[in-house]
Amino acid sequence: MLDPKKELFLLIDTKMPFGKYKGRFICDLPEPYLVWFRTKGFPEGKIGELLASMYEIKLNGLEYLLEPLRNK
Repeated sequence: MLDPKKELFLLIDTKMPFGKYKGRFICDLPEPYLVWFRTKGFPEGKIGELLASMYEIKLNGLEYLLEPLRNK
């Protein structure tokens, strides 16, 4: 697993590689889309880990943690 700070940077720097929101940054994905993945199953690999992390961040109202990183 990556350093948590690096993981947060990946959420703001990684674009969704497929699907309805292809090209959108992971941190900008709508919560219902992340909930859909949660119920259907996150993809394997790094993208699945990032989606699961973003789901947990949004579920717990922690999006504010990403704001300082966006401004860098």
